[in-house]
Amino acid sequence: MTYTTALIVGAGSGLSASLARLFAANGLTVALAARRMDKLGALTAETGAKAFACDAAAPEQVDRLFAEVTAALGTPDLVVFNPSARVRGPIAELDRQAVLEALTVTGYGAFLVGQAAAKAMLPLGRGAILFTGASASVKGYAQSSAFAMGKFAQRGLAQAMARELAPQNIHVAHFVIDGAIRSERLQSIGGKPDSALDPDDIAQTYWAVANQPRSAWTWEVELRPWVENF
Repeated sequence: MTYTTALIVGAGSGLSASLARLFAANGLTVALAARRMDKLGALTAETGAKAFACDAAAPEQVDRLFAEVTAALGTPDLVVFNPSARVRGPIAELDRQAVLEALTVTGYGAFLVGQAAAKAMLPLGRGAILFTGASASVKGYAQSSAFAMGKFAQRGLAQAMARELAPQNIHVAHFVIDGAIRSERLQSIGGKPDSALDPDDIAQTYWAVANQPRSAWTWEVELRPWVENF
C-alpha cells in the first residue's frame, strides 16, 4: 500500500517522534496532534510536519482535527493512535473521576480517532490505522486496574475494527509494547543493557506492519526487550 499523509494522534517525544521521523523520511506528509502544541516545535522543524491541537477524548475536536488535516495536507491514510492515561493505586482507594477520565482518553479516545480514520479512509478504499497498546492490554497488574481497563478496551476495539475493515482494504493493527520505552531520562532498567525498548526500533515495526502485503496482514504484534519476562 502506498501512503501519502500520516496523522499521529498523541504526539510528543519518544515513540511518536520516532514515527514522525520515519514517516517523513519515507516521503509522507506528516500531521502531529496533541493537546499541547508547544511541545511539538522542535519535532515539526525537524520533520517538516504540521502540528494541530486536539483532545482525542473530545468528539468535536477529533472531527475538527480530521477536517483540518484533510484541508491542509490531504486525507490521512496512515493514522496512529498513541495517547493513554494512567491512574495507579489500590482498587479500594482509586478516585472515580480520575478513573473515568483515564478510560475516556484510552478507550473512548481510541474509538473516536478510529471511527474518524475509518470514515476518511473508506471513500479512498485503502489505509492503515495503528493503535499503541501496552502490557496492560493483555494482562492486568495489581494497582493498575484503570490502565488495564482502558487498554483492554482499546485492544478489543482494534480487533473488531481489523475484522470489519480488512475486507475493505483498511489495515488495522494493535501493538503491545511490553516494557519501558527508552528516553533521555530512562536509558535502561537496573543498569541492564537493552532493558528498555528503543523507540526507533519500535517505529520500524510499525512501518513494516503498515507495509505488509495484503495476503498476509497482521492485526497484532508484541514487542519487548529480549531481557523482558513474559
